[in-house]
Amino acid sequence: MTHAHRYVFVTGLHRTGTSLLARMIASHPAVSGINHAPVPENEGCYLQGAIPHTARDGVPGEFATDPLQRMDETHPLNSWATKQRYDTELGRWFDPGGLWRIEKSPVNLTKMRLLQGLFPLSQFVVIVRHPSFMAAAVGKWSDKSYTDLTSYGNSAYRMLLDDLTYLHSAFVLRYEDLVAQPSLYAKAITSFLDLEPGMRPEPMRNGNADYPDVGLNCASLHEFGYSAYGAIEPWVPIVQHPLRKVRESVRTILAG
Repeated sequence: MTHAHRYVFVTGLHRTGTSLLARMIASHPAVSGINHAPVPENEGCYLQGAIPHTARDGVPGEFATDPLQRMDETHPLNSWATKQRYDTELGRWFDPGGLWRIEKSPVNLTKMRLLQGLFPLSQFVVIVRHPSFMAAAVGKWSDKSYTDLTSYGNSAYRMLLDDLTYLHSAFVLRYEDLVAQPSLYAKAITSFLDLEPGMRPEPMRNGNADYPDVGLNCASLHEFGYSAYGAIEPWVPIVQHPLRKVRESVRTILAG
């Protein structure tokens, strides 16, 4: 069985802008998104049973560092049967004819290598946010302390960096940059997906301003340009793609 569509998987920790990002990508006429599904935030992980998702999975502030939720190309679920079931069950929620199908779920962060094994032509768009602000935003959903949540963010992002070395096609951007320049990132992601212009970003605001007290925390993650006390340093997004033409096009757009 062959499919005319390809998947773009959008992911990131909870409260990092995954929904904003997914809506922007789905605004392109060549991209089919999931809308009005009876699940939280139209997340596809709830709409299929090929990769099980229960109340123990995807817990904010916990899932990304849980070894049991990290699935790679060696996992038993990397099979033709899983691929068929995933595509069939999730496919009911997409409009037919789209070149790309976008699936946004935070839990994809720990399953990118498995998803690539199932769908080798898939591409990944990952959004990160300063661990201090992520921790402040996730705090209302978690019983963990603010310090523990910032440590969780740091650990999850370092695991992400390791997983990226196994992915063929991935674009990693920061929440802070997306909300500051949505039109620029719409152009860059359009190029990453090798599409004609057509993405329509919605107005965005920087939600980090809602948490002025993060300056009391010293969390930093220099690999992503995140310094202590909530400081955001210049940083170049990560762009991986097998075609040099695409890589160079995206980098040229980002360079302004």
